[in-house]
Parts: sequence; structure tokens; C-alpha cells
Amino acid sequence: MSTTSSTHASAAGTWRLGDLTVNRVGLGAMRLPQTGSAFAHAGPPTDRDRDQAVAVLRRAVELGVNHIDTASFYFSPLRSANELIGRALAPYRDDLVVATKVGPSRNPDGSWRAHATPGELRAQVEENLRQLGRDHLDLVNLRIVGTDSIAERFAALAELRQAGLIRHLGLSNIRPHHLAEATPIAPVVCVQNQYGVGVRPEDDEFVRTCGEQGVAFVPFYAIAAQGTTHGASTHDAPEVEAVAEAHGVSPAQVRIAWTLHQGPHVLAIPGTGDPAHLEQNIAAGALRLSDDELAALDAAHWREAE
Repeated sequence: MSTTSSTHASAAGTWRLGDLTVNRVGLGAMRLPQTGSAFAHAGPPTDRDRDQAVAVLRRAVELGVNHIDTASFYFSPLRSANELIGRALAPYRDDLVVATKVGPSRNPDGSWRAHATPGELRAQVEENLRQLGRDHLDLVNLRIVGTDSIAERFAALAELRQAGLIRHLGLSNIRPHHLAEATPIAPVVCVQNQYGVGVRPEDDEFVRTCGEQGVAFVPFYAIAAQGTTHGASTHDAPEVEAVAEAHGVSPAQVRIAWTLHQGPHVLAIPGTGDPAHLEQNIAAGALRLSDDELAALDAAHWREAE
């Protein structure tokens, strides 16, 4: 079965983030402001045409995307992802969920500070509110660097949730003990971690655990895999290429589809600022893989990570 570029984002089904229902195929906003990466170690980004980025956002919503992942630290020298989202989509539809991240901070020159204090987290939340033009944030993920306790920082966000500035909370770039630590403090609706074919197969059990707890698992770099911020390799695993050829789709679409097959709680947020790639990514939600194809991709999953 091949996919078409007109496939609706609902083709992969839906999941509830707390009381918010989203289609399982969403959009990551990191690449909207630039053609490179928001992360300094990936090299200097090049500004993307604003009209193209706005058009991608509007087309995504037309095709049923109602889950957009962003952050105030997604910016290029000329523009930010949050500014583009507000320009393209405000006033926001009631069913649109805009998820953002706090924790790291990024200076105008691109340099990073990994951890925010509880007080700084409030400032970051307020910055996202201002940039997006919202009176509350649908979902805020606490982005983690390292394995230290997150209790104090997560509790600070829980207070902002109680104050009505945040609707739901999630965690990003975490280990299983972080989820166990956060859950007694406030409900966690999603975990956002690097994961994909050949990436962190040791997290397979954690993915299942999230599903058992009703927590969405949201992979990032599912297409780029080990390339992370540098982007996907031009040469893919033979199993990925074989499945792609059999379905008449791209290897990137197979990678997205594989993550979605890991459980109904797994959501996709492939990032792009390219209109053609957007439609291909959304179409991947309609790709159905056979048991034999999944077994072959599972084998590549473990081999590629070695």
C-alpha cells in the first residue's frame, strides 16, 4: 500500500494528551526558522524564507496537524519558530495543541546554558506566552540534560500549572527514573525522547512503560536517527530501503511509520520547513507495515545502534 501526499494527519489515529485530543502525526518546528539546526554544534543555520515557513504551517493545519512542537530557543538570526507560528496560525483554532519546551536557554549568538533555575523557568514560560500570543500554554515539556534530580524544577512548573499558565506538563530527553520522580508531583502527559530505527533500542521497554501508564511517547530525530541535528544520512539501512521500495515511499516515511507502529501512544513530530517533505511526513501516518516488515526493521533497529 502506498501513501499519497493528500493523506490527512488523522490517518494514524489519535491520542489524548490529558484532556486534549491530537492526531498522532504532528509537526516539529525546529527547522522552520532556518535550513540548518537550532543547535550550535551542528553549524550556523541559514535563515529560511518566512513566507515558505508560514505556508508550511498553514498547510500542515489544512492536512489535519493539530499538534505542533516548538520552543523559544528555536530561532535563527532573523526569526523564531514561535513568531512564525503566531504569524501563521493566530488566532489559534480550539483543537490546535502547541507544545513548547523550557529548561535550556540560548543566547543571541547561539551559545547555550543547559539548566534553568526554578525562577528562570517561570521567565521562560512567560517568554513563550509572549512570543506565541497566548494567555496559557497547552503543553510545556521540561527539557533535561543529564541524570540529576528534576524534582525542584518540575515542581516549579507544577506551580505554574496550578496558576493556570500551563495546561499540561511533559518531560523531554529523560531517563525512566525522571518520570518516576515527576509523576507524584504533577501529571505527566508525554515523554519526548530521541528514538527511532537504530536509535536507543535499550529504550524499547521505556516506550512500552509509557504506554502502560497512559503517557504519550514522542520521538524526536526519528528520521535523522544517528545523524541527529545534522540530518538524515543519504544511505539508509538495507531493511529500511527495501520496505520503502516495496511501498513506493521514501526511507524517511518508513522510519516515521515504524515509530507509529510501536504503540498507539507513540506520536510523530517530524520537523521540516519544506512543503513537499511536510506532505510526505503526514502521508507516512497511513503506511501500514506487515509483521514481516516490522521484524526486519526491528532487526535493523538493534544492528544500526551497535
